[in-house]
Amino acid sequence: MDAEKFSWFKVPEDIKNLLILAAENWENSPASEKYINQALAKTGEQIDVLVAAYRYFYYKNNYAMALKIAIKVINKIKESENLPDNWEQLKPILFRRKEDSEIRMYLNACAASGLVLAKLGEIEKAKKICTQVKEIDDKHDFGAGLLFDILTRPPEDDDE
Repeated sequence: MDAEKFSWFKVPEDIKNLLILAAENWENSPASEKYINQALAKTGEQIDVLVAAYRYFYYKNNYAMALKIAIKVINKIKESENLPDNWEQLKPILFRRKEDSEIRMYLNACAASGLVLAKLGEIEKAKKICTQVKEIDDKHDFGAGLLFDILTRPPEDDDE
């Protein structure tokens, strides 16, 4: 892979190269994880790198690490956008600004954390997050409604 192919990806070239090496070494988990961790160590707070790391750990089935990174994204955006902790105060802000790129990233990270919580067996926490994102997501952009439907679906009757 050549870093020029990812010219749209706004991270320094050395970080881009580490992420490319992680992808090229996908089958060798220790090596690929080393590259991801090096990228995180150099730019641990850069959103694009955090998102790449989240995806990496999610697809490597390392859900605990994926959750940790999703929460880091949520907290970073909450801080940079000065978002309140209280849901009733936060909800109208998110709804009003849901087309803003930072808020979309925030909602995506929330939905991603719900998915990972479900994978980790934290069903009630996952349902709560999905319910909240679903309240904002009238266009079904973030997948929280679908995940909520799956989590709340009654068990199928195996006798039929």
